[in-house]
Amino acid sequence: MQTGHVGLNVTDVTRSIAFYREVFGLELAGEGTEADRRFAFLALDGKLLLTLWQQSKERFDTGTAGLHHLSFQVESLDEVRAAEERLRGLDAEFAYDGVVPHGEGAGSGGIFFTDPDGIRLEIYAPAGLEGTPAPVAAAPTCGFF
Repeated sequence: MQTGHVGLNVTDVTRSIAFYREVFGLELAGEGTEADRRFAFLALDGKLLLTLWQQSKERFDTGTAGLHHLSFQVESLDEVRAAEERLRGLDAEFAYDGVVPHGEGAGSGGIFFTDPDGIRLEIYAPAGLEGTPAPVAAAPTCGFF
């Protein structure tokens, strides 16, 4: 079994389309533009990856049960750093400063940030951070502590 796609509720689908296309290089595969049925299908290399639904009135609330964070794996730390640079150009909010390992002693790691609605996101590489100290020694970095 594997995840087919992930659907996110957003407050402004137009703004979110622009964000996810800029940060992840996703392509717009389809959308609904009726005032009360706004949505978008975002794909990578023709495969549906993310759906956005304009069904929220408020930003993401970490105190509500549901999504904790959404994580995307890339091949290398260079790709992580390129995404970080794009995000800094968008004034994105980061949980930690720069590329960090997943935990103390881990070689994998990445960047942890939020989208325009406060949804917590991660872009990581599976290796390359061996010997780098973690920002939080007592818990996984992806905990957004």
